[in-house]
Amino acid sequence: MRTDSSPQTIFRKDYTVPAYLVDTVELGFDLDPDRTIVANRITMHRNPASKGRDIVLHGEEIELVQLRLNGKLLAASQYRLTPTSLTIPKAPAEVVLEIETLCAPVKNTTLSGLYVSNGNFFTQCEAEGFRRITYFPDRPDVMAKYTVMLRADKARYPVLLSNGNLIEEGDLGDGRHYAKWEDPFKKPSYLFALVAARLVCQEERYTLKSGREVLLQVWVEEGNLDKTDYAMQSLKNSIRWDEERFGLELDLDRFMIVAVGDFNMGAMENKGLNIFNTKYVLANPRVATDVDYAGIEAVVGHEYFHNWTGNRVTCRDWFQLSLKEGLTVFRDQEFSADMIGTDTGRAVTRIDQVRTLRQAQFPEDAGPMAHPVRPDSFVEINNFYTVTVYEKGAEVVRMYQTLLGRDGFRKGMDLYFERHDGQAVECDDFRAAMADANGRDLTQFERWYSQAGTPVVTASTRYDVGARCYEVTLSQRCPATAGQPDKLPFHIPVAVGLLDANGKDLPLRLDGAPSPKHAPTTVVLELTEATQTFRFKGIDAKPTPSLLRGFSAPVVLEYDYTDAELLHLFSHDSDPVNRWEAGQRLAMERLLVLTSAVAAGDTLALDDTFIAAFRNVLTDDTLDPAFRELTLILPSETIIAEQVAVVDPQAIHGARQFMRRTLGAALRPELLAQYHANQTPGAYSPDAVSAGKRALKNVALAYLLVAPQDDDLALARQQFEQATNMTDRAAALSALIHSGADASASLASFYADFEHEALVVDKWFAMQAAAPGTDVAAVRKLMQHPAFTLKNPNRARSLLFNFANANPPQFHAADGSGYDFWAEQVIALDKINPQVAARLARSMDRWRRYAPALQVHMRHALERVAARAKLSNDVLEVISKALSN
Repeated sequence: MRTDSSPQTIFRKDYTVPAYLVDTVELGFDLDPDRTIVANRITMHRNPASKGRDIVLHGEEIELVQLRLNGKLLAASQYRLTPTSLTIPKAPAEVVLEIETLCAPVKNTTLSGLYVSNGNFFTQCEAEGFRRITYFPDRPDVMAKYTVMLRADKARYPVLLSNGNLIEEGDLGDGRHYAKWEDPFKKPSYLFALVAARLVCQEERYTLKSGREVLLQVWVEEGNLDKTDYAMQSLKNSIRWDEERFGLELDLDRFMIVAVGDFNMGAMENKGLNIFNTKYVLANPRVATDVDYAGIEAVVGHEYFHNWTGNRVTCRDWFQLSLKEGLTVFRDQEFSADMIGTDTGRAVTRIDQVRTLRQAQFPEDAGPMAHPVRPDSFVEINNFYTVTVYEKGAEVVRMYQTLLGRDGFRKGMDLYFERHDGQAVECDDFRAAMADANGRDLTQFERWYSQAGTPVVTASTRYDVGARCYEVTLSQRCPATAGQPDKLPFHIPVAVGLLDANGKDLPLRLDGAPSPKHAPTTVVLELTEATQTFRFKGIDAKPTPSLLRGFSAPVVLEYDYTDAELLHLFSHDSDPVNRWEAGQRLAMERLLVLTSAVAAGDTLALDDTFIAAFRNVLTDDTLDPAFRELTLILPSETIIAEQVAVVDPQAIHGARQFMRRTLGAALRPELLAQYHANQTPGAYSPDAVSAGKRALKNVALAYLLVAPQDDDLALARQQFEQATNMTDRAAALSALIHSGADASASLASFYADFEHEALVVDKWFAMQAAAPGTDVAAVRKLMQHPAFTLKNPNRARSLLFNFANANPPQFHAADGSGYDFWAEQVIALDKINPQVAARLARSMDRWRRYAPALQVHMRHALERVAARAKLSNDVLEVISKALSN
């Protein structure tokens, strides 16, 4: 918690090497919920690259019992102790420190450091949680080898786990037992982990490509073992994929996943001992949806891939966070796409990534919390685990592959590991490896790391009939962001294709470029200047341009497409991402007109041409069902809000609901036909084909229930009652809730069936929170439900976050009640868990874009939070930036 009014800002430019380096760490834990004793023996030596002679150790919320330096007990006068640090001045060059501390894990509601969940011990040390366990130079560039001894009551905590390999275990003779673990690889303190719990596991012996056998374990609480098969299969798939795609092998004798219900994040890549939110481990057809299964595969892959991109090579400092997170998100995205194994399947995953960027990252890039992929400063590092660092960071990595090709990217990865295995490095080191391995100058590409904001690429075209030449002129600009009013040109790969009148791809020959033996149908144009013109020769007639294919760069593309051109692309583009994009553009143009009409009280109408275009895609059985489902999902209210100068949430909601209602009515026969044609009888399977069919079927049901007839309601109730899997049951219940019909009986039935399944109860809260009929009073009532608690992050997110972020018409109620409620909950959460509170605080950081009447209420709510004494740095940073100019 903040103890003064001026929290320290940390700047990347102020980085200095550590004065002392750590060689080995020996930790001993006597685990007790109220009073855990931690013995810490550190061998250190002075860093020859530093002139410092003071040993500075970080520590928070722990009690120092005793401190020895080279065997001698130090008196209080021989060191300086503050609430956040322990300093030993003028220390010798070679040091053995012995530190004994106390902590109270049961009181640790922040879920950072060592804490208790459901009676079990867990840790979360990234980014700065290790300092809540013991005094230590808690920074990622201090890497050491760890040996850990765990001692605990055997009956209460029969399972004792830590990083690396188990080398010894036994009984202590007093009802307690011990386990000794050794990690053979150097690691930073943020990768330390321990678990002491009553758990059961699914385990398998797995043979690596090299022939070496390893032990894989998935640990869960009793009663959940039947939900671990998919996580285990995903882990095996991840291991095999990393061997085949990047030549990277599991380096330990065992790899463990542990699921915990109280967790701030999705999961954590602690070396050999990954600790996961139960949301990304537990699944069977009864409790998990297709989306849950996909999430488990992606997150299991993500954390496993960190074993190399994050653990073996880690970050020099937290400003380099995207070095591991952006790279590993890209790797998990490629893994998920490869697991589907089809071109359309890859495109579907790519479209989901684009939607995330537009829904969350583009708004962040345009708001007060905007920051470069490699930030220049922060007050609280936990606030920078953002979609910019993760998803935009992944886009930066993807652009390397787009520019260098898949083989060139692999060469860069190989050189990166050859140079930096076992080191803590910078984003520039990764860029240098990519450049050097491929003989490319990527100096300008650095701007993707150092400049915030979303670049805007404006395209114009010209066809020269006589010369049979088609010109594409690209210009770039980037809006000003905090501290960066002027931006230099980025290095932007723009993938382009050209369609003829029949919708066929034209072979492309770029003027001035070598003529390939076989002309490609997609060419990557490298935009490096403010404006550049590219000429395609041998074009017999004016084509339709397909620009930014595959979403080849995280930019906003401006091109004055006609409706006819968009309809042509929507019907024929061979690039599925751009085909989907054409549909989104067609919808957005009309949604913006409808939004203005709603605000003005004008008559609303939707043209037949647009309806016919959607009908054609809906009924085109040659298209993958998953792709058709995505084309039917209109731009979200958040994405629409990004396209208007002044946000009127009620008008946006009214416009989008009108379009959904009109499409639902006009396409009712076709929607019903697709609903029935995409049933998936038989045993449930989360495979891509089956999931795609369910997705299309359930989006059809959702459209039918925007303004339902009695038969439509009956159909939804029938699906709800007869569903054999959670995907179909939850979709039917959500459609009923959003229809405005009385869904109380179905909600009660759903809760009764699943009240002992925490993750399903989260769904129950989330569906209600996001429904347009759920106002503040209804949310307050749900908070009184016996199953609700603010202390569990999943539960808080399911209700509060969904209300604030997924229910715009109610959260932005004209009387400001949604904002008052938000302020109350941010303040309440900040006392319990500042990380979760700060995430909720982000819901209001772009308040200046809203209508003036709403701004008045929003400012009042923000100032109410800002006025609280002892706000955490997490929340203070978000609120301060939101209120500042």
